Order: sequence, then C-alpha cells, then structure tokens
Amino acid sequence: MKTAIVLAAALLAALPALAHDGHEHGGTPPVAPNYAAPQPREIKALSPQEQRGWAEGENMGMARAAELNGYPGPMMVLEMAQALKLSPEQMAATRELMTRHKTEVRKLGAELVDAERQLDVAFRERRAEEAEVSRLTAQIGQLQGRIRASHLKTHVAEQALLTPEQMQRYLGMHGMAH
Repeated sequence: MKTAIVLAAALLAALPALAHDGHEHGGTPPVAPNYAAPQPREIKALSPQEQRGWAEGENMGMARAAELNGYPGPMMVLEMAQALKLSPEQMAATRELMTRHKTEVRKLGAELVDAERQLDVAFRERRAEEAEVSRLTAQIGQLQGRIRASHLKTHVAEQALLTPEQMQRYLGMHGMAH
C-alpha cells in the first residue's frame, strides 16, 4: 500500500507537466479562461465554496503532508474512537483539540476572506496600487501559512494523544502500517 501511495503522489506531482501541451511539442496552446464572462461572485478570486471553506475552517488540503504520512487528525480519530479504543480522557482531549483548532482556523479564515475581499474591491474600483497589492497579498500569504500550520500542528498534537498501539491500529486501518 505504501508503494501505491508513493505512486499516487508522484502521479499527482506530474499532472501539471503532463497536462502542458505548448508550442514546443507541436500542440496548440491552452485556451485562456474567459474572464469577461459574468461571474456572480462576491469576491471574484474566491469561489463560494472556497469562501465557505476558509470561513468554516475546513481542511482544504492544508494538512495533506500530515495525512499522507500517517498523522491522524482529531475528526478522523473521533470517527474511529471505538476501533482505536480511546479512553474517556483521550476522547475529551481530542474533542478539546479539535474545538481549539477550529476556533483558530475559523478566525484566521475570516481574516483571509476579508483580505481577499479588500483586494477584490481595490481592483474592482480601479484603485489598485502596488503598495496596497503588496500589503494585501503578503497578508493573505501569511494567513494561509498560519492556517496550514494550525492544521499540521493539530495532527502532530493528535498523534501525541494516542498510544503506540493505537497509532499502529490507525495506520493499519488506513493501509499505512509501518
């Protein structure tokens, strides 16, 4: 199973290169998206799903490094509580970890959506200037980094709540036995 995961990761990494069909290979260039088409979005650069995801503290792929390397997240651990034979103390600690994490990433996500909204408004109102674009994109990047760090650190903290036997059981149930 470990080989399958490595192969899947390699294929995902190669997709952008495989999808490219530029002039140097005799193909036609990719068609640019039609940005002129009406887009009923509050923030043009974020889909409604992305806005909701950031605001609700969804994973959005931010914890992939942890997940693909066998670090469990609290939601998954709670779903597997019976199979992992969690103690009442572990259940309480996992719930508390998840609550603390969700509170943090929802706050950061709301700030990120607000910064994206400010950036969108600056462009929509034709008043975007280099300094403001630099400030807002730096803020957005920092918020994305903080959100990702929170997701990843939560997986690290969750692993620390489990016994070695529970970790082995978790890894085995996900086809990641080490």
